[in-house]
Amino acid sequence: MITLDASLVIAHLSAHDANHHRATRFLRDSTTEVLLMHPLNLAEVLVGGVRAGRGQEMLEDLGAMGITASAAGESDPLALATLRAETALKLPDCCALATALKSGSALATFDDRLAQVATSRHVMVLPDRPD
Repeated sequence: MITLDASLVIAHLSAHDANHHRATRFLRDSTTEVLLMHPLNLAEVLVGGVRAGRGQEMLEDLGAMGITASAAGESDPLALATLRAETALKLPDCCALATALKSGSALATFDDRLAQVATSRHVMVLPDRPD
């Protein structure tokens, strides 16, 4: 099971993103995994699709890739507030981390600060960082 941060999915969807090829390769290599996203992080990804008039289509495409929204109650408000207070991460990053912590999954992100905090909380971070 892998929790996806919006940064990885957005990189996959944007051919001009510096991490596009890494993200696409990672997702292609993870087809046998359960891929989770906190609903807020999924909404972050969908903003571009909504702006382009294809939000529902994008949501269906992400579902076809095996990406599912975690249960809404998985990260309760107190847990999110605690992560925010303890780490100073932005709330969307707290949502991704809380989902990984609650589900016991690895966290896939290109956000260096989120990766650092996740590692300090014994969450496996993917994909491997470039040397």
